[in-house]
Amino acid sequence: MKAVFEPSVLKGTIKAPPSKSDGHRAIICACLSEGKSVISNLDFSDDICATVDCMRALGAEAEISGNRLTVNMGIKECDYAELDCRESGSTLRFLIPLASVFCKRCRFTGSSRLFERPLSVYESIFEKSGADWSSDNNSLNLSGALRPGCFEIPGNISSQFITGLLFALPLLDNDSRIVITPPFESRPYIDLTLRRLSDYGISAVFPKPDTIDIYGNQRYTAADTSIEGDWSNSAFFEAFNLTGGNVTVTGLNELSLQGDKVYREFFKQLSGTGSVIDLSDCPDLGPVCFALAHINGAVFTGTKRLKYKESDRCAAMAQELKKFGIRCENRDESFTVYPSVLRRPAEPLNSHNDHRIVMALSVLCSSVGGEIQGAEAVRKSLPGYFEMIESLGAEVKLYETD
Repeated sequence: MKAVFEPSVLKGTIKAPPSKSDGHRAIICACLSEGKSVISNLDFSDDICATVDCMRALGAEAEISGNRLTVNMGIKECDYAELDCRESGSTLRFLIPLASVFCKRCRFTGSSRLFERPLSVYESIFEKSGADWSSDNNSLNLSGALRPGCFEIPGNISSQFITGLLFALPLLDNDSRIVITPPFESRPYIDLTLRRLSDYGISAVFPKPDTIDIYGNQRYTAADTSIEGDWSNSAFFEAFNLTGGNVTVTGLNELSLQGDKVYREFFKQLSGTGSVIDLSDCPDLGPVCFALAHINGAVFTGTKRLKYKESDRCAAMAQELKKFGIRCENRDESFTVYPSVLRRPAEPLNSHNDHRIVMALSVLCSSVGGEIQGAEAVRKSLPGYFEMIESLGAEVKLYETD
């Protein structure tokens, strides 16, 4: 699908979409619980559907109705399960430890890009426990269970590994500890996980800033919950305000544990000159901040992990911003955007099959026009994105392509 924009000014009020990060966590907790749980205010994006389908493959009985998921029965022990994670890194990393607890053998499948993303943390853990781990460019086979113990996890790879362990370790027969080696990045995502675990009756604590203690022999208890508004995707709507728009986003919890709520502070910095912004705790804000930085220029640090997202986001954005006449400098640990005069791209823009690249480029296209190919990538996190910006006045037409 391609999206063709004409210049427009976006104005109005939009309700924040549901948080994908919170949704994954609530679904997994509910499917680990005994009894009936209801989760409301879900957006069934491709990534969320991947998690739901994987939990069903593990034996959970989960019914979708509108924006609600009802879990009538949790996952079960089995001899074998095949889990299709599609392109969802959260689904894959969150479920590897859990699947090992419930399944004698399991096979994870997904896109080739998904399996380019690092899994070495888990591979090391399972090899030390004597499990059989084998992977190729689009699958992972695992036999052998996670064992309780002390786990040392690098803090600068992805907090998803820590979250995956936090889901599984409380179910084991002894206590465990996770020690995070510095630098400890994306701490807000761990706080979000711990809050959801608490909602479903699971206890894990930080005795020290770099250490999490998890008690064994715990059981998840059913709960009804609602997914809070998503600060990550809301950033793209408020980004239009820096390009001449006037958009108000409602339905956001100001006390949220989501780390990406810092985007409002970043946007204030980008409105001035000489900004230096650290993305270590919020790499998903990279693309939209890069796009806005052309106004006054900025230097972004903590960008190394962006290489391992749905695309190599620094390289992808440098390539696409150049088509707008924006000059960038992409280094291993930093990304610099120089003040530039925006022009309409003379050639189509490439989504790089990355939802956040599409949404970031759409902010610039609303100013000068342009065409984005592969625009269907937004279905990964926000299927209704184009309808939402159209309601705010965006002049965009969608065309199906072969």
